Amino acid sequence: MDGDTLYSIGELARRTGLTVKTIRFYSDRGIVTPTHRSPAGYRRYDTDAKARLDLVRTLRQLGLDLPTIRRVMDRELSLPEVAAAHARALAVEIRVLRLRQAVLTAAARRGSTPEEMDLMHRLANLSEDERRRLVGDFLRSVFGGLDADPELAGVTRSMTPELPEDPDPGQLEAWVELAELSQDPDFRAGMRRIAEDHVADRAEGGTTGLRRDPVAEVRDRVGPALAAGIHPGSPQADPVVAAVMAQYAQALGRPDDIGLRRRLLTRLETVSDPRRERYLQLLAVVNGWSAPQSPAPECDWFIQALGARTPG
Repeated sequence: MDGDTLYSIGELARRTGLTVKTIRFYSDRGIVTPTHRSPAGYRRYDTDAKARLDLVRTLRQLGLDLPTIRRVMDRELSLPEVAAAHARALAVEIRVLRLRQAVLTAAARRGSTPEEMDLMHRLANLSEDERRRLVGDFLRSVFGGLDADPELAGVTRSMTPELPEDPDPGQLEAWVELAELSQDPDFRAGMRRIAEDHVADRAEGGTTGLRRDPVAEVRDRVGPALAAGIHPGSPQADPVVAAVMAQYAQALGRPDDIGLRRRLLTRLETVSDPRRERYLQLLAVVNGWSAPQSPAPECDWFIQALGARTPG
């Protein structure tokens, strides 16, 4: 088809997929003007008009408003500039939609009350600075005054959630739940006890120090017993309990007595709080880490085994 071809408004509508009414509207707004009119006053459009209409339709589908489109068509604005500005606006809109999706998904999954949903919505919409302040407040409540211990300083860093600039829906949902959990006073108190117990154990160990976390020792010693199907109350569990207690007693420079066993029981019961494990799972999602291995089966087994061998 040559460049002199003219289309009636009906033919142009068929070729562009737009309605006659829409094309007439764009013509009246000066966005796509007729090439000329027939003697009877009918509008006629050339191939350039068709190309302009194709571009207008594309820009409208991308969400640009008509005044902006007209300025682009009249070359008052460059298309790259408009596209960049609109892309930035869409990025903000997408982030808002993701936040809403995270809140609604979490509320649906958990059967949240209106009050809980309101809290989740506010947590999801925190700015980056507000998120940092919230996380900092939580970490200070857990580790404040104890971070002189270099090992705890490392633990503090490893417990810090860092939501990426462009999080996926799973990370957003995890952040909302993690932020809500970090505001729980009882959870904070339990995490503080874990940190204080760790410092107390290391201080009591003196020069030898607590070279190994008791939870890691329990996991390594109990794993084979669990795999072998040994019941925590059976005689076959005695060597496992004895080995863990010997290591703990040696690290602290104390005898393996009832007091020490009760102390370790308290430590393990505090560490076994399901909320702590949930925090670590959510933290891994937010930070894009591999899912942590749960020590719950080994700890539960050992708590039962040690409890059965420790007078109340």
